[in-house]
Amino acid sequence: MNMLRGTLLRREAGIAAMILLFCLTVGLYKPQFLTVNQLRVILLLVPLIMIAAMGQMLVIVARHVDLSIGSMLGLSAMLTGMMFRDLPEIPWGVGFIVAIGTGALLGLVNGALVTAFRLPAIIVTLGTLNLYRGLTFIVSNARQVDRQFVPSALKAMSQTSPIFGIPWIILMALGIAALAYWFTMHTRVGRQIFALGSNPAAAALRGVKVNRVTLLVFTISGALSGLAGIMYASRWGFVNPSNTGFGFEFQVIAAVVIGGVSINGGVGTVLGVMLGVLLLGCVAAALPLLGIPGIAQGAIYGAVILVALVIDRSVRLQGIVSLKRMRA
Repeated sequence: MNMLRGTLLRREAGIAAMILLFCLTVGLYKPQFLTVNQLRVILLLVPLIMIAAMGQMLVIVARHVDLSIGSMLGLSAMLTGMMFRDLPEIPWGVGFIVAIGTGALLGLVNGALVTAFRLPAIIVTLGTLNLYRGLTFIVSNARQVDRQFVPSALKAMSQTSPIFGIPWIILMALGIAALAYWFTMHTRVGRQIFALGSNPAAAALRGVKVNRVTLLVFTISGALSGLAGIMYASRWGFVNPSNTGFGFEFQVIAAVVIGGVSINGGVGTVLGVMLGVLLLGCVAAALPLLGIPGIAQGAIYGAVILVALVIDRSVRLQGIVSLKRMRA
């Protein structure tokens, strides 16, 4: 356990060093990248990814993957936006209940399909990715929810707060990360998720309710995707069925695997995921300054995922070799 903890700390330190090196390198070429204003831009780029990444972390730690989070975000945001448009008398805070509830229900469907039919999560969520995206077009009649229908109080959450002027959306993302840390480190269910990902067969023999835990992690992932959906409406002020949440899953998965969460399950930390999200935020903010088109982000995220997988594989092999040496 101490060896594993030391390995994770080294990986987190390595990610922090990568962030520092990247920022300094870009700053030498474009000094405006190291300004307070640019820091604000970076911080506003990461909250949605961080919120969803906490749920994705639990899914991957449990040895699954959820490819439908972008579509769950889009459908949750659309249903919430339509409620704001068609029922303007309803308090805007109800939107959080609708968005989170919708996401949780969609995530529960994912988990039920995985557990009931013993199907690989990657296949199930690849299917629901397209299903939920199609439902978004159907329920909205392919119409956008325009800015004037999104409550001003909700949009203000992405602009400021009484706490040093830090936007509520950033504070909310940090709060979700804190809750994820407490859940994974200080609850029995959190420990069961790691046990399930480390060795599913052994976890079942030790009394872990495998199906129940699997349903839980997918439901949490969906709920947090729903929360990210309403915060998307806050951040951008509109909901479009075509691009809301499109490609979001790749950003989140990239952040999670960069942060040291093993795709093989059982390994990962909240701090590592936060650093992975921050690194992606720095990359996204640097691309326009460097004159790199936004369409290149997809290629960059794909390359980053591959590199992270290679690093994860190397770290695991090193750990196995070290363990064998210790036993010898």
